[in-house]
Amino acid sequence: MSLKKNKQEKARLHSRNKNRERYDLRALTTAIPELKKYVKPNKFGVDSVDFSNLYAVKLLNKAILKQYYGIESWEFPNENLCPPIPGRANYIHHIADLLGESNFGTIPFGDKITCLDIGLGASCIYPIIGVTEYDWKFIGSDIDPKSIASAQNIVNSNSSLKGNVECRLQKNPKDVFRGIIGKEDKIDLTICNPPFHSSIEDAQKGTRRKIKNLSGKKVKTPELNFAGISNELICDGGEYQFIQNMIGESKKISKNCYWFSTLVSKQSNLKGIYKILEKIETNQIKTIPMGTGNKSTRIVAWTFLSSVEQKEWRETRWKTLL
Repeated sequence: MSLKKNKQEKARLHSRNKNRERYDLRALTTAIPELKKYVKPNKFGVDSVDFSNLYAVKLLNKAILKQYYGIESWEFPNENLCPPIPGRANYIHHIADLLGESNFGTIPFGDKITCLDIGLGASCIYPIIGVTEYDWKFIGSDIDPKSIASAQNIVNSNSSLKGNVECRLQKNPKDVFRGIIGKEDKIDLTICNPPFHSSIEDAQKGTRRKIKNLSGKKVKTPELNFAGISNELICDGGEYQFIQNMIGESKKISKNCYWFSTLVSKQSNLKGIYKILEKIETNQIKTIPMGTGNKSTRIVAWTFLSSVEQKEWRETRWKTLL
């Protein structure tokens, strides 16, 4: 077994990230005029969006998707999690690089690449970025029927997504791949932004810290969207338990997928994750550092395929894309 872990470096937004530089507020407010109401000078006297206002953040992300990704319709319930686009794009670009490393430096573009998004969410954000940037096909799974319905509506409302994103309901909340991936399915990579918190109380503490950092205000009862996003942010055992379950299930479909991957927000979880991956005899492990603003995170990816199996996979699935 060849086990490899790459050294973590200082993380920053990916070079291909469309929002690597400061937001062009003039372009964004032209795309979504309503956003203008939430732009005001910050403490440095520079125009900025009120990031402590959930509706303003949603409008900003709608504007980004319209201006830079050509997404005309991005509607989902306000109680669902609104993802920050630059951070989500970072994941897609870094995982594309990983495919490129596995393909002699050339990123495979095109609809022969299939990516599974575990925890699709109501916003359908990862498939949106992956389809528009790399023309990949996506399968998105979620345990919430309302999230699946919302994501499907977004797909149906944008011509660029139609036929490129398949939304699948995970009927058993305890399963990750089982019930989603069939015996004959071939998945080039999986992605996941796992639930971070282990309880509502834990999530409230994190939200209070975030609001204080953004606005300088202490809030006893922060505005939380738990009605729709409890599954997006919370699970028993938190991030570590979710990833542990995912790794265990990945072994059972080891030949159906080239690269499995997940975000790992808590650095303290890495040691235990590596131990689990080594125990189930993965062939390779990759750690990819990322960052947006002051936040640092990382992708952990693993594959069970041998060198011979990887070569066969490339030649049968990726060769025609070069």
